[in-house]
Amino acid sequence: MQFSENWLRTMVDPKMSSDELSHLLTMSGLEVEEVEPVAPPFNNVVVAEIREIAKHPDADRLNICQVDVGTGTLLNIVCGAPNVRVGMRVPCAMAGAILPPGADGKPFEIKVGKLRGVESQGMLCSARELKLSDDAGGLMDLPADAPVGQNFRDYYQLNDLKFTIKLTPNKADCLSVLGVAREVSALTGTPMHLPTTKEIPVTLDEILPVKVSAPDLCGRFCGRVIRGVNAKASTPEWMKQRLERSGQRPISALVDISNYVMLELGRPSHVFDLDKIHGGMDVRWGKAGESVKLLNGNTVEVDEWIGVIADDKEIESLAGIMGGDSTSVTLDTQNIYLEAAFWWPNAIQGRARRFNFSTDAAHRFERGVDFENIVEHIERITALIVEICGGAEQVKVGPVDDQIVNLPQRLPVKLRTARAQKVIGVPLTDAAIADIFTRLNLQFTHQDGEFLVTPPSYRFDIEIEEDLIEEVARVYGFENIPALPPVAASAMLIAPENERSLFAIRRLIADQDYQEVVNYSFVEEAWEKDFAGNDAPIKLLNPIASQMGVMRTNLIGSLIANARYNLNRKVNRVRIFEIGAVYLRDQAVADGALSVAGYHQPKHLSALAYGPVVEEQWGVAQRNVDFFDVKADLEALFAPKTLRFVKTEHIALHPGRSASIECDGQQIGFIGELHPRLQQKYDLPLAPVVFEVETSALQAVSVPVYHEISKFQAVTRDLALVVKHGVAVQDLLDVFKAEAHNNEACKIMQAVVLFDEYRGKGLEADEKSLAFRFSLQDTQTTLQDDRVETAMAALTSAAGQKFSAKLR
Repeated sequence: MQFSENWLRTMVDPKMSSDELSHLLTMSGLEVEEVEPVAPPFNNVVVAEIREIAKHPDADRLNICQVDVGTGTLLNIVCGAPNVRVGMRVPCAMAGAILPPGADGKPFEIKVGKLRGVESQGMLCSARELKLSDDAGGLMDLPADAPVGQNFRDYYQLNDLKFTIKLTPNKADCLSVLGVAREVSALTGTPMHLPTTKEIPVTLDEILPVKVSAPDLCGRFCGRVIRGVNAKASTPEWMKQRLERSGQRPISALVDISNYVMLELGRPSHVFDLDKIHGGMDVRWGKAGESVKLLNGNTVEVDEWIGVIADDKEIESLAGIMGGDSTSVTLDTQNIYLEAAFWWPNAIQGRARRFNFSTDAAHRFERGVDFENIVEHIERITALIVEICGGAEQVKVGPVDDQIVNLPQRLPVKLRTARAQKVIGVPLTDAAIADIFTRLNLQFTHQDGEFLVTPPSYRFDIEIEEDLIEEVARVYGFENIPALPPVAASAMLIAPENERSLFAIRRLIADQDYQEVVNYSFVEEAWEKDFAGNDAPIKLLNPIASQMGVMRTNLIGSLIANARYNLNRKVNRVRIFEIGAVYLRDQAVADGALSVAGYHQPKHLSALAYGPVVEEQWGVAQRNVDFFDVKADLEALFAPKTLRFVKTEHIALHPGRSASIECDGQQIGFIGELHPRLQQKYDLPLAPVVFEVETSALQAVSVPVYHEISKFQAVTRDLALVVKHGVAVQDLLDVFKAEAHNNEACKIMQAVVLFDEYRGKGLEADEKSLAFRFSLQDTQTTLQDDRVETAMAALTSAAGQKFSAKLR
């Protein structure tokens, strides 16, 4: 919302500076986004009149003008403007004037000088030279009654300021100068001076037949026939100024008057060319297959979701959004139909966005416009049309056709003083609240500790008690609410040693050369099917985009999208991770402070590696990342815990290159290479390796426990076992660990690692050789060979019993 400060002060003029007014509005919830002067600084420019014009003797395009600037002496000024004429009143920069900077960025000083041998004692100015507009077609033509000699800045009110207010969607009542004036009056106690309108007598009996067929679209419809208007009349300068300083471009008198009253009172209206209307008009919902050409030149298709105003032949307007081209007024228009209506907000919301444009009318109607003062506003527009476009003798005015169909019911809203005190934190009295409601023009009844407030017709934002509390807080003044310390005890809580923060986890995985990404929790439905095998995802009722309609149950789809985004921008090595919530159906979950009944929302950590293991360099041979590289990163992340990897199948992963992840006996996630089918579908040249684990498993860490460090030398033994191909290394490691736990002779085993795998000559076709290295050590004595051999024999025997393993 943009408006002129001078215009506002014609309605309410508080005794405060512009800066104070700006601060007051901002602190009341009407954020002043920008305050800027309507014109750049310049001086010594006055209103002048051209008395005589003579041709320059040495230049065909120049004229020598005798100019009256109110000093009693005519100035000799050389001018080359094409529209210069005798009797014209223009801005004149006298000698010594400093004009706004030109193309070089330096202020332009006017001096007495000679042009082609003729002395020029000043300069006649165009609007562009004064930086008032981009019009460079000639001198700025002022009205004939402009006082000669008056300072041009004072005459043209150039010491005015333009206020730009950033309104929240609930403050639709402030989308007008009147609305802002009401706020200023309530905040400062300054009385308002509303624009006075002289009611125009009815001189015509004609009424255009109008039928309101859709009461859920239009609640009240007012119209009036006006004949004999002069559409070619020029818009008054004062109106042009106010329009321009409110961000509106003057077009023609009839259109300007409609726009002016919209900015002044907040009510959009529309002017139809009466002679272009076929028969009567019908306010209804559109029909499939209908179309209309709009004032902006677009032709749009309508259906049952779009409200229209139609005559007996065609659609003439999109209801509450934009008029049609077929009945638009032109400079030849003589007879008009003036329309103003109350459109239900929910019947306008979203309609303009459907056609990819926005209008001032739709912006206001979809938020709610005053439905009581429509007739008064019609009278205001009529009075301006009669005044500007012809006069009372020429213009014939018909009666107002006011059809009240379906108006909103203004239900009273209750406010409890005790509740307001608790929410605002200030001991407000009943008298103070009553004063605030009176200043806001809110009608109320009062009994001890309670108010019953009936919202006015222009306030669509007052529906519940909290809305009234907000009004009380705004007018009381946010700056007057004391900043008090919390009354609850504040204690520094020690972080438990057995729990790791998500921040620490981020640092750990970032140290593994992964970069964090943040994605939406809503994803495409196809992703859920591809990456989670979920045919019944949790759907959103109101998605922000059609392709983001369901909640994710894992993070893989988002990471794949991130990888594709980077690959499309020539990034050939991608290592990314995300920590975020996933959303799973779980009937065991009850409603709580941070939970929703029926839905489990755990946090997961997921990572993706694609492309070379390391950046290209001379010291390391280039190879692409594989399953074991990412597995090593994952093991480093969980260290000192030991993870168990179990071969498994996952719908999104390669059948032979994937595993489930177990920690402390619980399955916590999965790891693997992307399935070739999905690699092809999502156009990835290489298969990325991904993993996903529950963050709760990562956050739980073991508290360090002291173990005695042996002073005696460790012994290393290698054991090569021949087993069938189907025997997994992890299964053998489990057997060794179990034997070390249950067999006293094997408790000296400290660690075991696989260091070799062999298949081929010397073995059967279905056999393989696995070589393990054991570290053995005792904390109390030096190991003797017999203890070592006993332990190794027991370990070999255990593997033989479980998997028929034999020594190689």
